[in-house]
Amino acid sequence: MEQNYELIPITENEHDEQIVSGRVLHAFLEVETPYHIWFPRMIEYGFAENVDFAAFEQKCSKPTGGRPSNDHAIKVDMAKELCMLARSEKGKQARRYFIQVEKNWNSPDKIMARALKLADKTIGCLRLDNASLSQTIVTQQPKVLFADSVAASTQSILVGEMAKLLKQNGVSDIGQNRFFEWLRENGYLIKRKGTDYNMPTQYSMELALFEIKETTITHADGHISISKTPKVTGKGQIYFVSKFRSGKG
Repeated sequence: MEQNYELIPITENEHDEQIVSGRVLHAFLEVETPYHIWFPRMIEYGFAENVDFAAFEQKCSKPTGGRPSNDHAIKVDMAKELCMLARSEKGKQARRYFIQVEKNWNSPDKIMARALKLADKTIGCLRLDNASLSQTIVTQQPKVLFADSVAASTQSILVGEMAKLLKQNGVSDIGQNRFFEWLRENGYLIKRKGTDYNMPTQYSMELALFEIKETTITHADGHISISKTPKVTGKGQIYFVSKFRSGKG
């Protein structure tokens, strides 16, 4: 997939989120409906401004000048859904591309690089004069905790421990039960009742966010059963802390 990395140009916004131009995607999908009509229709599928996309003006590139046109910075998650709605071969091609780009973005090396970048920013902010140092420590504490969690994420932990880690990083309204529910509703754990309930989905396993710990239990009557427990990997810990801190949780 490396050779297709620039199939559709992707940039990063000020929150280190991957975004794509709405007009560029519209052109790639070869949508016949004009952009100024097509995009408002797409918004009706439940997308929200300043959550899934942000509007901006695109300057006219013609030498003669002209009025700027409206464009939108679309997050990759929204772009994937728009590709599905297109119901075309171009849509399938673009969606596969976005999925591969997202996997690359969430690779351990890329996540660690972003975490180290954030830690460097934190350290730089702490190099202030003594008069503002105490206030800086207060405001930067969540970032420092995130850097600490990156350094400590060498072992897999239980989902309940992951919820505590999120709380330490400023996610005050999360607990074990609520985090389990969030993981199920967002496709990370299986929500269908049965033997696989609360086990990692294929999607989260492919991203290496979870591992399954199997424990052999010998019962009083002599029969043996196996208990399965989902555990968040080191990569998963960084992934979920980053996701919730960026406001996607």
